[in-house]
Amino acid sequence: MTDINRAWGAPPSERFESLAASFRPVFARIGERAVDRDLAHELPFDAYEWLNTAGFSRLRLPAVHGGFGLTLPELFGLIIELAAADPNLTNAYRSHFGFTEDLLNAPDGIWRDSWLKRIGQGETVGSGFSELGDTPLGSYSTRLIRNGANWRLDGEKFYTTGSLYADWITLGAIDGDGQPIGALVPTSAPGVEIIDDWDGFGQSLTASGTARFKDVEIADELIKPSAVRFSYSGGFFQLVHLASLAGIGRAAANDLARHVAARKRVYSRGNASRSAEDPQVQQVVGKVRGAAYSAGAIVLQAAGALQRAYEANQNGDQDQIAVAGRNAELEVSQSVTVVTSLILDASTVLFDALGASAAKRCHGLDRHWRNARTIASHNPRIYHDRIVGDFAVNGTIPGPQAGVGVARQDQTERAGA
Repeated sequence: MTDINRAWGAPPSERFESLAASFRPVFARIGERAVDRDLAHELPFDAYEWLNTAGFSRLRLPAVHGGFGLTLPELFGLIIELAAADPNLTNAYRSHFGFTEDLLNAPDGIWRDSWLKRIGQGETVGSGFSELGDTPLGSYSTRLIRNGANWRLDGEKFYTTGSLYADWITLGAIDGDGQPIGALVPTSAPGVEIIDDWDGFGQSLTASGTARFKDVEIADELIKPSAVRFSYSGGFFQLVHLASLAGIGRAAANDLARHVAARKRVYSRGNASRSAEDPQVQQVVGKVRGAAYSAGAIVLQAAGALQRAYEANQNGDQDQIAVAGRNAELEVSQSVTVVTSLILDASTVLFDALGASAAKRCHGLDRHWRNARTIASHNPRIYHDRIVGDFAVNGTIPGPQAGVGVARQDQTERAGA
């Protein structure tokens, strides 16, 4: 995983410890009030700003653009550590890191250079792709129409994760011809309204609610040259969720060990005068910690596949790009059910090592399961298992992810066939 001195496993690189050193005090500061924020539904604006000030939003940027030049395994190592402090924040940065990855894989040019400069200056990006209602699968109801020299944006998005904290929203829409088009929208622009109405029982502080756009004027230079995302985007966005789960597992393991060490009351059928010395209790603590360790190791292994896909893109060999992209998608999909099951189980059985008082809301131990269960509901794991099985049996290459929507008749017929 990361942090070999605490037996979480070797870091993803020799330089990782020095890279992580400047962020770990920030992570610790964030973790101090994680339970309080969860109980009070207090959005972590301050924590988001602490991370930006430390340079967390610039992790993948090359040094020449003001970044740290982290590899993808190094990035995911730090995402795991942040998730252990507060997984709401890893989700809030998910779209920002995805947009950064788009830039790193984009052709040289004015668009790429201008946005690398903005990100290097600390500007951040939230999400604006998902929609509710009867929007057709693979399309949008949000419209971006040419309006003289500029464009006019109208529509509504949901799951706009991180946008309430960010400077920009990256979104997808359809143009006047019904074709997909992408743009960056200033969150402070007239006609933009972002609402904290996500009411899920977990990941409640990600600001994953509604964003409305009414007659929003979008300058021509904010239109993306292409609506196509980077080649390994499906695996990348899914692995952020898995890294969040690994971090949740680590936090659950640390919380459990702390509670057991401090516990004075024991049961008459126990095996020692203190819970900390009871071998059956120790076994539960070890199981939870082992799950967290394994999840982190799997995430870093899959991150290596993403790194190989990125490097193939930089080399430009189309055959290598196809194989590396396929492998990245499959390696992440092969990880989904395993990591999810490990952490959902760990965040449940941890209560077996404690008494009923551990269920008190002030301890916040339930948040680990709530957060894990909510994250695991994204991009259902049953489909990842099927994709892997279809490849193993039939050699079928995973198709692109087209989001969520209502299937059109032709899509229903293909699925039935």
